[in-house]
Parts: sequence; C-alpha cells; structure tokens
Amino acid sequence: MSRETHLVELVDPTGRAIGQATVDAAHRAPGQLHRAFSVLLLDPADRLLLQRRAAVKTRFPLRWANACCGHPAPGEPPVSAAGRRLAEELDLTGVDLTEVGVYVYRADDPETGRVEHEYDHVLLGRVAAEPVLRPDPTEVAAVRWEPLAGLPTVIAADPAAYAPWLAGVVATLAGPSSPQVGGRRGGG
Repeated sequence: MSRETHLVELVDPTGRAIGQATVDAAHRAPGQLHRAFSVLLLDPADRLLLQRRAAVKTRFPLRWANACCGHPAPGEPPVSAAGRRLAEELDLTGVDLTEVGVYVYRADDPETGRVEHEYDHVLLGRVAAEPVLRPDPTEVAAVRWEPLAGLPTVIAADPAAYAPWLAGVVATLAGPSSPQVGGRRGGG
C-alpha cells in the first residue's frame, strides 16, 4: 500500500485534531494543515544526521533534510510514529526521542506541485558516534553528518539543496517549546 493512501490527522493552528485526510489529499494545493514529525539525531560531537530524500519522494525529492520525518496516524503519538519510521528508513532502533518543540510551516514544491503545510513535532535523539545505518534506498538517497553549529550557514549558502523546513526545525533546538511559525516558502 502506498504511503500516499495513509491517513494523517488534520489540525487547527493550535494542534487540536479536527479531522483526517489521506497523505495525498493533505499535500495537494492549497495544502491542509496536518500533524507531522521531524527527527533530529545528534552524535556526541554535536553533528546532525542529514538524509538526502530519495528521487521518488512526492515532495522535495533529492533535497537534504533531517534524519527522518513523517506523519503519525490519527491519534498516534508522534514519538511512536517516529520510532517506526527511523526503523523503516534507516534501520535504526532503540533511539530515545524527546519532543523539543513544534514548528508550523507551509512550503510549496514547484517541481512536484505538492504542498507541505505541517504542524511539525520536532523530536531530538542522541546517538552513539557513527551508529550503523542501513538506509532504505526507496526513502533515502544518501546520509551525512553535519556539524550543528555550522548548519545555518551551510543551508544559507545553497538553500535549494535543502528541504525548506530544515532550518526552522533545527532552530527549535534553541527556542522555547511553543510553536514557531514558518512563513510561506517556496521550494527553491
């Protein structure tokens, strides 16, 4: 079954559930605000794991993004869904994840015509140096470790190479856990 047919939880701007839609319907223009999660994985040297999204992704393919992201099923805790997706995408299990904030954003992908409009729970996990990763090639084109401190500069130097949510998701590490709201950003 395609992930595009899975259900996501539609939410209001405060994160309160108000309905559900398929992944496909939620990402069609103009986009419907729905619950999502983004996982940030840091190693002992404060390097962040980045994944390059596979070419077959329907939204922002071949862009560098955080370690893992996705959508919990309606009523499913984001941490549970994130643990499942880490195992599916990177074959990584047993990571303790903590919510560090919420990032609300909307981004249009000009290449695919799809829209990300997400109430994004940002989850942080700490991992050992160089954990064994076995990325699923249908999900992940490549992985790399990037020093967290320099990441904003790296993204600013070539924003079209990165998923439009990455900078905002990373910024939640420095801010309070109240929702940060991202602007309407295009894909590149």
